[in-house]
Amino acid sequence: MGREGEVIAELLPQFAQLHPEIQVKVQQLPWTAAHQKLLTAFVGEATPDVCMLGNTWIPEFVALKALEPLDQQLAHSASIPRDDYFPGIWDTNVIGGTLYGVPWYIDTRLLFYRRDLLAAAGFANPPNTWQEWSRMLAAIKALVGPERFSVLLPVNEFEPLLVLAMQQPDPLLRDDGRYGNFRSPGFRRALGFYREMFEHQWAPPIGNTQISNVWNELGRGYFSFYISGPWNIGELRRRLPPEQQGTWTTAPMPGPDGPGASFAGGSSLVIFRRSRHKEDAWRLLEFLSLPEVQQRFYELTGDLPPRRTTWRAPALADNIYARAFREQLERVKPTPKVPEWERIVWEMQFMAERVVHGDGAFDDEVAGLDRTVDGILAKRRWLLARGVTP
Repeated sequence: MGREGEVIAELLPQFAQLHPEIQVKVQQLPWTAAHQKLLTAFVGEATPDVCMLGNTWIPEFVALKALEPLDQQLAHSASIPRDDYFPGIWDTNVIGGTLYGVPWYIDTRLLFYRRDLLAAAGFANPPNTWQEWSRMLAAIKALVGPERFSVLLPVNEFEPLLVLAMQQPDPLLRDDGRYGNFRSPGFRRALGFYREMFEHQWAPPIGNTQISNVWNELGRGYFSFYISGPWNIGELRRRLPPEQQGTWTTAPMPGPDGPGASFAGGSSLVIFRRSRHKEDAWRLLEFLSLPEVQQRFYELTGDLPPRRTTWRAPALADNIYARAFREQLERVKPTPKVPEWERIVWEMQFMAERVVHGDGAFDDEVAGLDRTVDGILAKRRWLLARGVTP
């Protein structure tokens, strides 16, 4: 899908040299159409052999019994050592104790920030805890005045609140994904901290569509902190002028009481159960998982590799902006492994936006979110009660 579908053609000539007997045909899909296209292919019994699949899609396709279990292949593979993968991203591919995919690249979120403005506010280092971060946000706001802000948390994006929520000990869903758990102390703490950043006017209550572009606004100091992903390393390098390149950098997420977790996103490589070429498909999957191939893939796309070995290459090891991601990847967690998760997380975002704008009372909103999520998960409960794994 997307850019990855374009650049994989540059990796395949090497595979063809290693396996001239295997012919690989690539079909590129836009992300906006990929999910429906794959569901249509499943219904029509026309699924591909190997597929790049977003990690949050894996539970849905496992529920459909569309994916091939990979534990047996892994047990006989010297090319994919499980211990070389960051555990949080590996875990996104394990459903019910069975492996259904191999991580291809990682997407997570951490802090991009203006280190010059942080220094001007009196701080030499980025925050490790929420308390430290709060002091910094307050100091920056006092420094920049009423027309500018300390942090950007677009109210139409679910990722910032999701990161804060996943730093809590309470799961977002309870009873094996049967019910919402948004009234838990952990989620309430995360939502309270999120709301506090707007109440103190550290964050503007706006969506990203109300900003000309985040890179220029970070460059002009409209905000100093931004929770975002690895693609913005390249964007900021391209979009900010040379004289501003030393003003920004990255840092791992602070947590409630120390360095914090973030979520494990990205895409994995899967083999569809109906494939008639499973051995050849596994060979391709092994090839794309080699550290030297992952390094080339990173150079072409900027996508972060899931194997620790690949991070030793100079292109990553010497990248000062990527170092924070390397540290963060040791503290990533999978999102709840239920097919309904993408619907649920958007309901969470809608609720948070109402709380930020003062349209709903805090207690009523989290209780209402649990009721909504319980309704979304009703079919899952029905199936589990009858011994069917959804």
